[in-house]
Amino acid sequence: MYGTPALPPDFVSLPYANPNAPKGGRVVFGNTGGFDSLNPFVQKGTAPWQMRFWGYESLMGRSWDEPFTLYGLLAESIRTADDRSWVEFTLREEARFADGSPVTVEDVIWSYETLGTSGHLRYRTLWTQIESIEQSGPRSVRIRFAGDNRELALIAGLRPILKKAQYDDVAFTDAPMMAPIGTGPYLVGDFEPGRYVQFKRNPDYWGADLPLRRGTANFDEMRIDFFGDGTVLFEAFKAGELTAIREFNADSWDRQYGFPAVQRGDIVKSEIPHQRPSGMTGLVMNTRRAPLDDWRVREALLLAFNFEYINETVTGGVQPRITSYFSNSTLGMRSGPAEGQVKDLLVPFSADLLPGTLDGYALPVGDGTKRNRKNLRQAAALLEDAGWTVQEGVLRNTEGQPLSLSVLLRQGDTEMKTVIEIYARALERLGIKMATETVDNAQFVARQAEYDFDLTRFRRDLSLSPGNEQRLYWGRSGVEQPGSRNLMGVDSPAVEAMIDTMLATDDADTFTAAVQALDRVLTAGRYVIPIWQFDKGRIAHVKELRYPDRLPLYGDRVGFMPEVWWYEEQ
Repeated sequence: MYGTPALPPDFVSLPYANPNAPKGGRVVFGNTGGFDSLNPFVQKGTAPWQMRFWGYESLMGRSWDEPFTLYGLLAESIRTADDRSWVEFTLREEARFADGSPVTVEDVIWSYETLGTSGHLRYRTLWTQIESIEQSGPRSVRIRFAGDNRELALIAGLRPILKKAQYDDVAFTDAPMMAPIGTGPYLVGDFEPGRYVQFKRNPDYWGADLPLRRGTANFDEMRIDFFGDGTVLFEAFKAGELTAIREFNADSWDRQYGFPAVQRGDIVKSEIPHQRPSGMTGLVMNTRRAPLDDWRVREALLLAFNFEYINETVTGGVQPRITSYFSNSTLGMRSGPAEGQVKDLLVPFSADLLPGTLDGYALPVGDGTKRNRKNLRQAAALLEDAGWTVQEGVLRNTEGQPLSLSVLLRQGDTEMKTVIEIYARALERLGIKMATETVDNAQFVARQAEYDFDLTRFRRDLSLSPGNEQRLYWGRSGVEQPGSRNLMGVDSPAVEAMIDTMLATDDADTFTAAVQALDRVLTAGRYVIPIWQFDKGRIAHVKELRYPDRLPLYGDRVGFMPEVWWYEEQ
């Protein structure tokens, strides 16, 4: 996107992969919830989230050391116009699907059209921005774009390529337990819906010697077992049924990982630092519903959330709070009033911006005590300003309706349930009743897709190369369209304009300013009650699992574990 790729044309392997890693071994991972589909590319059903990364490939691939660079994968060469109005990919002659058949231009064109019209919503936005897609040579396809969006040439290189002939006699959205045929290194083996699914390394994988793939996909077999909640999953790990587990709670990491296998050295605790943005984790408020459409009510709920006390109770106070969507990175908003180019980008929208966007906004800070009196007084004043007063111990509006809220949680989310229990007691002091609705995985996904909640658990990973996906996260088209990732219902001209600027500019400084401005609008929008950030990856694993000393810029994300790990006996 900017500058030149870091790796030379003759690079041997990714800098954080071990090209001499041994092949072999069997690993078992755990997921909570279940699955009722083996097609991760459609909106209907729930597939194991790992599937689309283990068994499928795109025309280009990432280095997780470079935010805005892609390298050829299924494509051996890439051409693009200076203005990025079109891109042309030429397929590698040796590229093969898992069944041994060659990847053709026809497969590529079909994959783009099918995913763009019938696939998951995450794939559909690109299709609306493609003016034409056609074969331009025996192994080449050219895609012409409809608008001024420099990132589209990169995004086009990241669409999964599937086998067209597999769906000659069945619709792509049907047969949920039939895994699409891809080109990746792993194939689906045995499975039992909701209980486990097995992946076996394809011994005839076509790309094993590509520099982008050397030292990756090292395990012979990977299996995912499914558990009702995180507690049962952790007990299975302690009992030796799982090979590795990610821990997201620093206090649990310190207190609960002293069991005998750790003491013997059979289990190793690895910490993986990173330099990526914090992203956003917390409780998202559905602004499609009153009274959450009133920013004063949302600010009052933020004030009532006693983060300092909750963080000390749940994590031991070790993990720092998320302060904005892109915090912990150069893309994050700066404290104080907007300045320079960030201010210039936002001023045209000043009439629509919420208080604090231009002159500075920061999350409320409590006094660390259980009572949090000062913040609760401020919250009560804001609620009164919004038309809510306490009547006989219950907060009511002018029509006498009580302010009651519910939080939608996935079954097994014990950590957030604890958070809500503490939070609900604080809200009671304001006269607000908060209840928790705990549902199974299928109901949780369905209700989020239909925006059937007041508040719900929210996690949005953000990268150092934000782009078109930001429309899916915060674009106004997701306010009404079911299944988008705009769970809070953001509808902001400023947000749309900042994303437009990010996508159109060819200047790195302007891009950074647009992201920082977007971060301001979202943070001051008071859409999410943030909790703690995942400042490092924490992975407990059997001692036979190894990973390279050189770690990627992005740390523990897709592309690290299990992709560049290997199994080696002591």
